[in-house]
Amino acid sequence: MKKISALFLMLLTAIFVLSACGTTKDDNAKNDDNNTGSTDGDLLAKVQEDGELLVGTEGTYPPFTYHDESGKLTGFDVEIAEEIASRLGVKAKFMETQWDAMFAGLDSKRFDMIANQVGINEERMEKYDFSEPYISSVAVLVTQKGNTDVKTFEDIDGLKSAQSLTSNYAEIAKSNGAELVGVDGFNQAIELLNSKRVDVTINDNLSVLDFLKQKPDANIQIVDEAGDAAQSGLMFNKGNETLVEAVNEALNEMIEDGTYDKISDKWFGENVLE
Repeated sequence: MKKISALFLMLLTAIFVLSACGTTKDDNAKNDDNNTGSTDGDLLAKVQEDGELLVGTEGTYPPFTYHDESGKLTGFDVEIAEEIASRLGVKAKFMETQWDAMFAGLDSKRFDMIANQVGINEERMEKYDFSEPYISSVAVLVTQKGNTDVKTFEDIDGLKSAQSLTSNYAEIAKSNGAELVGVDGFNQAIELLNSKRVDVTINDNLSVLDFLKQKPDANIQIVDEAGDAAQSGLMFNKGNETLVEAVNEALNEMIEDGTYDKISDKWFGENVLE
């Protein structure tokens, strides 16, 4: 009798183990099915499925991305991103952050792309993908009004320059021997310059000209301009070719049908890609 009971107990145990294994395999299979849907590895498909394009931007860099008097996020880059999202059949959702944190945000996939006047350079292209250029501009050297000691980029050797530390402009300042003073964005750089806590700042000519247009009495002046124009693009993590291609297609359509000219003329009074 004891032998029969022991045999019955062993049989029940075996059935339980086999059942558990089967359940685990089924669950794993279901999980695999859930993880290998149509959007796996395809960011464009995910964007279209979610109905929104997550866009990293500063929100403090007029006229590209900033808040107007009503508090609404607006600007050239904002309108470009919104138009692209519309042509992808989704809405642009902007996620604002400081310049130096935007790259980390893209790395951690908080954003699908960055729209913030990001200059295309070889170092960034090693890590990220870019859209085709959507704006061209030149770097300008800015000092306090009346400063006659600084006339060219070569004159900033040993001077303090207010810069976003990971920007192309910081590289220009550093290559000319300036001591970098980190800032969160354009407005802070101008504030430091006005308060004489720095000697110069290097920035985008379109942004500086827009600032002077809004504040003609500002105590700053442009003293030099870089010889080569820099091009900016929308930036993506590598491995998202379908999204990059779709964005490029939308950009080309905007240029061909005149939408780009309309947006550019609104913000700058001219085509800023040519």
